Amino acid sequence: MKVYDISMLINADMQVYKNKPEKKPAVTTACDFSNATVHESNLFMNVHTGTHLDANLHMFPDGSTIESIPLERLVGPARVFDLSHVEDGITKADLLPFNIQNDEWIILKTKNSFSEEFDFDFVYVKQDAAEYLAEIGIRGVAIDGLGIERAQPGYPTHKSLMNKDIYIVEGVRLKDIEAGSYFMVIAPLKLEGIDAAPARALLIGDWK
Repeated sequence: MKVYDISMLINADMQVYKNKPEKKPAVTTACDFSNATVHESNLFMNVHTGTHLDANLHMFPDGSTIESIPLERLVGPARVFDLSHVEDGITKADLLPFNIQNDEWIILKTKNSFSEEFDFDFVYVKQDAAEYLAEIGIRGVAIDGLGIERAQPGYPTHKSLMNKDIYIVEGVRLKDIEAGSYFMVIAPLKLEGIDAAPARALLIGDWK
């Protein structure tokens, strides 16, 4: 059994959405061996930092919060699709060859995974692709961009998916992951009442 960690490494120099300074995580020392008998650190970060799971509150004023997502919906078989040839946004036409099924988890590998710097022209999921996935009724979708859409007016990609209770994971890293079938584990921090949670994301190969 091979375990692949597809989470982003969290540190002060990591890429963040649109390179906004306020989105950079900050680690400070709470105490160290110069003033205490232990070493402890404080972490401040936006919950949409790095690899994270969105909740509906992210897009809807009355949307559900992160603790309402059942863990069993975040664990199970998933397929990785190689879309590294896509230059702009993923369309319905790009997804049609994969014969996507109802209640399936899909993971979208794009050229985003091959750079550790934020690209303002990152590959995202276009509205027609999101509506197609919503029509199928997939369980969830993960993408290797820090956003599943590139600030389209009204956020139609997020909303098309969330309206069908389709889970969205952003910021996975897939550079060394081959297309194919895996067992997936998404483990968000156990937070309450908010719009997202950072997550450890794992793929397990040769699991059957």
